Amino acid sequence: MRLARYRGPNGVKYGVMEGDQVREIRGSIFRAFQTTGAVHPLSAVRLLAPCEPSKMLAVALNYRSHLGEQPATKVPEMFFKAPSSVIGPEDSIVIPRRAGRVDYEGELVVVMKRRCRKVTRRTALSYVLGYTCGNDVSARVWQRNDMQWWRAKSSDTFSSFGPWIETEVAPGNLRLVTRLNGETVQDTNTSLLIHDVASIIAFTSQVVTLEPGDVIYTGTSGATRPMNPGDVVEVELEQVGVLRNPVVAQGRKR
Repeated sequence: MRLARYRGPNGVKYGVMEGDQVREIRGSIFRAFQTTGAVHPLSAVRLLAPCEPSKMLAVALNYRSHLGEQPATKVPEMFFKAPSSVIGPEDSIVIPRRAGRVDYEGELVVVMKRRCRKVTRRTALSYVLGYTCGNDVSARVWQRNDMQWWRAKSSDTFSSFGPWIETEVAPGNLRLVTRLNGETVQDTNTSLLIHDVASIIAFTSQVVTLEPGDVIYTGTSGATRPMNPGDVVEVELEQVGVLRNPVVAQGRKR
């Protein structure tokens, strides 16, 4: 099942994707819900980020191809991303003034379904609602020079995810591709994650309680390249979909 959040004739709603249309639901996607008779073609609505997380975490250095000369980490190395940085499909990634180099990072994103605290790796995936595509936008100069990654990873528009949540896919063997202006610039498989999804959730939940709708970015692969105003970046996750975002300069029309 593909769960979407959208703005339509009746305001912001959640719905179930049915081909090229979305059926409105009654209730919460994190609990029992019912579909309604309200159906909208995708051309008549705007897809939004598919949930509103209370917090977002991300894993650094979780593909060997992204490590360079560094050794693999023994545990998932987590950092926070601010919820105020969230955007959805087709929203513009805004390059801040004086940020310097800003890179794409295509990733598998996990969306939590229920409260998750001190769980084991064996039970971790039962707390997951589903998976979506993500772009962990990263300002490299700030990331390298600041004491913390607060603006390098959480500037406004730096956390794109969507276009919807796929609930019926296993996360362990999915092709993950990033394209910049149509050119493939990242091509990996989630089977190559150093720390898999269950391990990330189990490790994180020992000290941070995950709530329904919280998201985890699971890491990016390879050597990334910068994005520039006028570019379009797409992140495609097998069996899920494509997240597409244009890139603009701060102060330009979005």
